[in-house]
Amino acid sequence: MSTPTDRLRSRAGERADRDTHFEVEQFYYEEAALLDEGRYADWLDLLADDLDYWMPTRTNRLRRQQALSVAARGEAAFYDETKESLAWRIRRFDSGMAWAEDPPSRTRHLITNVMVRHVDPADHEGFTENDLCVGSAFLVYRNRLEREENVFAGGRTDILRKAADGRLQIARRTILLDQNILQAKNISTFF
Repeated sequence: MSTPTDRLRSRAGERADRDTHFEVEQFYYEEAALLDEGRYADWLDLLADDLDYWMPTRTNRLRRQQALSVAARGEAAFYDETKESLAWRIRRFDSGMAWAEDPPSRTRHLITNVMVRHVDPADHEGFTENDLCVGSAFLVYRNRLEREENVFAGGRTDILRKAADGRLQIARRTILLDQNILQAKNISTFF
């Protein structure tokens, strides 16, 4: 039985309970299926209107300079998007004007190592401890045409929040690829 003190105790930075963790994993599996099936308009529904979708570049640095290996905000990025700019990209796919995706790629998104914590508002301005900070690892396989194959590996840090209807939405996503030089001819895959 909880006491009034327990109810006032902050959850900031704490691991989410088992049910919340399961809900987040199922959310990610649904997201992966939508991306793999090319259902991008449905995927957009999983994104908050104020989405920040960012994939900085990285460079090889000596151990003592590791803090400089990932580009900072305002520096080079593979993606620095909003929900509106992602919607524009998706409309372009459907228009036939995106040569890099005509014919479309086949992808398989594998999501693992999901860690769910309540947001610590001190670390994430504009969010509350009711929001979730989720780390995950991914492996994305991409095949296009007859011989184009790419494998992207990395990690993501998301801030998820509940929409008014109770569904989870991605409000922030930071994607960090493990490779610093892409072997792919283009990068038109969502992560």
